[in-house]
Amino acid sequence: MQIEGIVAIITGASEGIGAACAAELARYGVRLSLTARSEEALHKAAPGALVTPGDITREDTRRAVVERTLEHYGAIDLLVNCAGAGLYLPSWEAPMEEARRLMELNFFALLGMTQLVAPHMRERRRGCIVNVGSIAGKVTLPWLTLYSASKSAVGALTEGLRMELRRDGVRTMLVCPGYVKTNFQRNALAGRPPAGIVQGRVFAIDAAQCAKAIRRGLERDARTIVTPRACWILAALASVFPALLEERLAKLNGTA
Repeated sequence: MQIEGIVAIITGASEGIGAACAAELARYGVRLSLTARSEEALHKAAPGALVTPGDITREDTRRAVVERTLEHYGAIDLLVNCAGAGLYLPSWEAPMEEARRLMELNFFALLGMTQLVAPHMRERRRGCIVNVGSIAGKVTLPWLTLYSASKSAVGALTEGLRMELRRDGVRTMLVCPGYVKTNFQRNALAGRPPAGIVQGRVFAIDAAQCAKAIRRGLERDARTIVTPRACWILAALASVFPALLEERLAKLNGTA
């Protein structure tokens, strides 16, 4: 995909991977439409970008983002769904309102944005939808069980969309980051990770490195991006030696 001059919507663009994507794509000539709760942080992420602050879990916010983007730029070529949060509570005792809140942000807001943007892309027979999932969507992490479930759903949706939109010229790309140095743990909806997870940052990358991997994936029309690439090993272990990996993860979680 030639990205210079295209129009991109990025959700969750006020910090973390979303803000890093805004900065990275802006450097390569992408015209940006950004959304998140903090208007000030959005302006800092990519000065000069179109900004629509608001709660992305609200339908009126999602519609405002898409409508303002079309009014301002006349087209939408790329949607990067970055908005999301974690939940460090065991699935068997997490309050249902917290579980629903997680799914509203991590999955339904993403689906809502997709449903608003896809018809426009289909009509133009071009475009790409990028969904930021997680390695936790491929390997269930017991300290983030419900988060893993939400990101597994994102992965299935992304792959299904790819097949649904194939004849319309619209592509999808799934991004599965491992540990990224952001405020993810601090911004979790509830709970705290095990001490060993807080201290252990093997193969950690920063948000800028993740954004660069996403940009490169767009340029080469990738289907799935796993970053850092070493996380593919974890996914392979889950497939080949599931019991061994589950035991190791349970020990890290303090439940084995």
